Amino acid sequence: MAENFEPHHILVTGAAGFIGSNFAHYVAREHPEVHVTVLDKLTYAGNIHNLDGIPEGQMDFVHGDICDAELLDRIVPGCDAIVHYAAESHNDNSIADPEPFVQTNVVGTFRLLEAARKYDVRYHHISTDEVYGDLALDDPERFHEGSPYKPSSPYSSSKAASDHLVRAWARTYGLRATISNCSNNYGPYQHVEKFIPRQITNVLCGIRPKLYGDGKNVRDWIHTEDHSSAVWTILTKGEIGETYLIGADGEKSNIDVLRLILAHMGKAADDFDWVRDRPGHDRRYAIDSTKLRTELGWAPKHTDFESGLDATIAWYRENEDWWRPVKEATEAKYAKQGQ
Repeated sequence: MAENFEPHHILVTGAAGFIGSNFAHYVAREHPEVHVTVLDKLTYAGNIHNLDGIPEGQMDFVHGDICDAELLDRIVPGCDAIVHYAAESHNDNSIADPEPFVQTNVVGTFRLLEAARKYDVRYHHISTDEVYGDLALDDPERFHEGSPYKPSSPYSSSKAASDHLVRAWARTYGLRATISNCSNNYGPYQHVEKFIPRQITNVLCGIRPKLYGDGKNVRDWIHTEDHSSAVWTILTKGEIGETYLIGADGEKSNIDVLRLILAHMGKAADDFDWVRDRPGHDRRYAIDSTKLRTELGWAPKHTDFESGLDATIAWYRENEDWWRPVKEATEAKYAKQGQ
């Protein structure tokens, strides 16, 4: 077991986005002695208001790009850890235009690794289970830390490349680094382009939800607060150079999730439209988080998916001012793609 690491000042990249902002709130709430510097480019997926409520003295916000080496030279010194969430992450966007994914996810990670090496800062890398490709629907297997990499989209291949960079910097340069690969997150502050908030906000807007392909694709869902607690556990207790998979045993098919949303929002089970499948649509993701649970003692708290979904629906009902400004443009983009 590694000695516990006690950070005092962490740089969190991409913390104006969905899972990054939830992590910043988690640290502020659970570890008020820790100062957070947020670095975010504020692309369409970032919203500075996602950080509202974090005490002013506990957080600094820097508007900038992780690819900017000079900027990193100014803000990394004085931090004792980098937690790297910043990423282009939407599969459909990566298929339409892969270049930003390579730039942010590969080049940006390289810049952060070099800064962490230069200033001897601990580094935790947030990745995805999508680097492992997909599993057959009838396969009893789940992804684990030794699963081979088989990314299938420009997004997942760019994240796979960044994972390999982290391992190389840890082995070659002795960088104090850890990696986590997580399953699909849900919860507050998620952009309306993503599956669960898109369906919820469609219902709230009186638009019929849409479902890709046959709807049998399986995702392994985890509440974003459980992801945050797992990342903190790995950052403070994880073994240097190790990878940990984060999951909460939440496998559900897309059609089952959609029907749960419809039921919880008072709609009929068939009140949606089928649309053509997206290219290379992964069939099933499933995470085996045994290593994280047994070696570091982590466990998820949000194990009842339906109650977590209810709370998420309630959040989108109560925060229309947050998502309505981007809803119309998001749906217009999908309509152009026939989705």
